[in-house]
Amino acid sequence: MRLHDTRRRETIPFTAPRTVRVYVCGITPYDSTHLGHAFTYTAFDVLVRYLERRGHTVRYVRNVTDVDDDILRKAREVGVDSADLARREMARFRGDLAALGLRVPDVEPWATDAVEAMLVTIEGLVGSSHAYALPDGRVYFDSGVCDRAPGTFAGIDRDEALRQFAEKGGDPDATGKRDPLDFLLWQPSAPGEPHWSSPWGQGRPGWHIECSVMAMEELGPVIDIHGGGEDLVYPHHEAETYQAECLTGQGPFARFWLHTGMVGLDDVKMSKSLGNLVFVGELLGSNSPAAIRRYLLSHHYRSSWSHDERALLEAGAALKRWADASQRREHDPGLAREFEAAMEDDLDTPRALAALDAAAERGAGATLCDGATTLGFTL
Repeated sequence: MRLHDTRRRETIPFTAPRTVRVYVCGITPYDSTHLGHAFTYTAFDVLVRYLERRGHTVRYVRNVTDVDDDILRKAREVGVDSADLARREMARFRGDLAALGLRVPDVEPWATDAVEAMLVTIEGLVGSSHAYALPDGRVYFDSGVCDRAPGTFAGIDRDEALRQFAEKGGDPDATGKRDPLDFLLWQPSAPGEPHWSSPWGQGRPGWHIECSVMAMEELGPVIDIHGGGEDLVYPHHEAETYQAECLTGQGPFARFWLHTGMVGLDDVKMSKSLGNLVFVGELLGSNSPAAIRRYLLSHHYRSSWSHDERALLEAGAALKRWADASQRREHDPGLAREFEAAMEDDLDTPRALAALDAAAERGAGATLCDGATTLGFTL
């Protein structure tokens, strides 16, 4: 099987061990499940299913970021406790993904349950001079002692790294830092925010250390596949990588990094700040879950695309053709090989769907049902 590794920026053979350790960055639960979430988690759901079909055991971990700037800001805006907001939105999120046929991950760690482990990790980084503490209780990772310049993982230069760092919640202009691109490991909590005791005072963890620690706690210092949306490549996944590898001295932190493309509306990337989100719950009101699932898989996981209502309707029509063809039990070995070849080629689900459509046209119901099951459909 060949997969595209973001860190190496090439599609290369993935040699899967007997047990494949997969970590995918989960949501910060402060709003409803949107189409971008569904695209990412459906892609990884299919990856897990396909690895299991090939005979591997998969340990799939997807975290919950229930303490960070975004969820605390939203909790203040709506006047609720951040923990209550997280529980409410996670219930909706789980319901939406279950409706789309996504399997529950094997482990779903919550950041607030892993703070003690984060503190041990941060102390280790400070002790090894990979991080430094400031008098006001902030602790930063020191990018200057890393053997790679910021942006190396993502393949971007310093100017672009500074732009993305500021855009994605970083604090390049904060006083006391050794480098504007040093990122927070620990920070003092504002009044009313969750807080924990630490060697640097009452505070809470930074975003990036949360995933490093939860991944290592559940999967060890070197994992097989780490994934998420491509908007996480820098600084989040780069920070995860450097923290983990500097702490343990082992690497790579993840053998393969897989990133999904961005979903837009009217050719503009969906974002909470722009308010142009398409929510899964709304789509489920007028479309079958299977149609939405097929619609998502009609795009290669690495592609960026814009929501198209007509394409969603066409996905529903294609499923009706599948249902009719599934009553016949003929097998087409050539189309079965085409389906497998597509899946082995960096999880090319659009090409895999095309093979199944051809099977439906030829009445090869056995081939159709076998491939559809692999993709998470029940006919």
